[in-house]
Amino acid sequence: MIDSQQAFLLGALFFAASVLYSSVGHGGASGYLAAMGLFGVAPAVMRPTALVLNIAVASISLYKFSRASGFRWRLFWPFAVAAVPTAFVGGRIQLPIVWFGILVGCVLLFSAIRLFIETLVTGKGARTIKGPPPIALAVVLGAAIGLLSGLTGVGGGIFLSPLLVLTGWATVRDSAAPTAAFVLVNSVSGLLGLLSRQPALPEALPYWIAAVIVGGLIGASYGSRRLGNNAMRQALAAVLVIAGAKMIL
Repeated sequence: MIDSQQAFLLGALFFAASVLYSSVGHGGASGYLAAMGLFGVAPAVMRPTALVLNIAVASISLYKFSRASGFRWRLFWPFAVAAVPTAFVGGRIQLPIVWFGILVGCVLLFSAIRLFIETLVTGKGARTIKGPPPIALAVVLGAAIGLLSGLTGVGGGIFLSPLLVLTGWATVRDSAAPTAAFVLVNSVSGLLGLLSRQPALPEALPYWIAAVIVGGLIGASYGSRRLGNNAMRQALAAVLVIAGAKMIL
């Protein structure tokens, strides 16, 4: 049971997470899950709550980044076409994911270190862009990301965004809008999978939705128009550190 003081503190943490995550086109589910974990929110409540908040913020990020830098469908649909059904499946599954969380957290932290080091070494974090990935490979990777997203209650942005950037398939700015769209469809699919199991939703959810909408508007507006490519890489590295630490702890 969440009392009024805890609900207010969680709302403040959700707001802060939505500002940071939306600045790089993410929905913030990892941040929301981490905050709820600190307050001992029941696992049955955590995943659906995080996905609902994710949908609200990812919708804003998609709109803002699409208007600012366009939308590259080729970076979206091959991943999404396989991720959506597997996210639904993952949403229906309840598994102990302690060791899985540690492994994924280590991968995310490693990705964050690589991104941040590149910004220091190259000045602008420059990387040769090779173009979009092969469709078959993107479909396979999308299916895996979708399943992981459904199992953990995230939208998949923390997996897709570094994948696109570190492989040279896209710049951080070009990947932002497709990542936001990917997070949105994955979150909806994962939530539908959870709803089929009749999960519990907290009474404070409408208040939290309002908090992340305000945070998402601030973060996405700033990230889509004011951050340079190097700064966006550093912001993404910060997001990955937070997400990685959450999954490990």
